[in-house]
Amino acid sequence: METIEVQVDDGTKAELDSLFSGLGLDTPTAVKIFFAKSLEYDGIPFAVNHRALSPEMLEAIEDTRLRRNLIGPFKTAEEAVAAMLEE
Repeated sequence: METIEVQVDDGTKAELDSLFSGLGLDTPTAVKIFFAKSLEYDGIPFAVNHRALSPEMLEAIEDTRLRRNLIGPFKTAEEAVAAMLEE
């Protein structure tokens, strides 16, 4: 049998121990479950993606795509920075 070591800061380890304990598990058992499910799914057994974007960020992305609420173009980087600092 092999041993795998993972370094985690003390606070995170305590939080994980508490979380898994509330589920009736110890941390090593939770890790073994993760490994077993990874083999079963032939990959990570949950979605790995970016967090959901805020409504403000989604609006800014949409504005950029539709070319609305844009300022510029600028002739120099200094002009662009000055415009950002004005608001």
